[in-house]
Amino acid sequence: MTWSYRGGEWFGVFGENAVVVLPPTEKARVAAVWELVDAGAGFDETLDALISSGLRDLPGFVLVSREGDETRVVLRGEAYAHFATGAGDDVVHVDGDSATTWVERTLTGVTRIHLEVSGEHAPEDLVLSRGLVRIASADWDEPGVDTDHDGHTQRGTPTPARPLPGIPGQPPAPPVTARPVARLVLPDGETVDVDRVVLVGRAPEVRAGTEGETRLVRVPSPHQEISSTHLEIRPGSGADHGSAVVTDLGSTNGTLLLQPGLPPEDLRAGVAAQLIPGAVVDLGDGVSIQVVAP
Repeated sequence: MTWSYRGGEWFGVFGENAVVVLPPTEKARVAAVWELVDAGAGFDETLDALISSGLRDLPGFVLVSREGDETRVVLRGEAYAHFATGAGDDVVHVDGDSATTWVERTLTGVTRIHLEVSGEHAPEDLVLSRGLVRIASADWDEPGVDTDHDGHTQRGTPTPARPLPGIPGQPPAPPVTARPVARLVLPDGETVDVDRVVLVGRAPEVRAGTEGETRLVRVPSPHQEISSTHLEIRPGSGADHGSAVVTDLGSTNGTLLLQPGLPPEDLRAGVAAQLIPGAVVDLGDGVSIQVVAP
């Protein structure tokens, strides 16, 4: 299934058999949910995983799964879903906001799906079939059906999301910001401005066609403990606008984040963490990067 979406603050996890949307407060769950959904988990398995620790700790979520002609959806919290069904495009609205537990529906003959969560929408439509992205809304249309959602008609082809290394489907950072949001101090004392995507590793590589928008930073790794393209630091967007964010790109030995006043955090692959001045990003092998104000 190919979805179009608009960027926002919620986490959207899109897999072959299920789609999960989680609020910004649930960042700690995202990596595990992505691993499950990316492996092909369906409705029942994904729902069991989401509620395994109880609903009290999960203020909101959306789960949608399609199998054959059947579409199943569960909503909780500030989330809404709209489904067009049948030849007459009858619309079924499902609202999770007022539910004390959750709202669950099973529908047949669905031709369009519109999911919406609270928060501001980015102005541009992007597309993906699988991946982990930040969203405010998402739409699926049966092939051959014209789309009309969210009060406007979609014209032309949505702009494809540009996947970043190790983060399937994640939307791009701004190519270059007017001024840096942070400065990195490398082990040798060299400084690097974060005004665009910065890829750090033993031998970092960038996708063809984005060389001018990406800065590569090579760091030593005497024992080969640092991955070739280990992590990414970039200007944040949405709730992280104006700050730098760091994302481990599925490195072999992981990344440790040390921030003033906060406990040490082992970064989860593919999940961005906001950086504050004074933070230290430890890549292992004796290599650390300090984050300072620009």
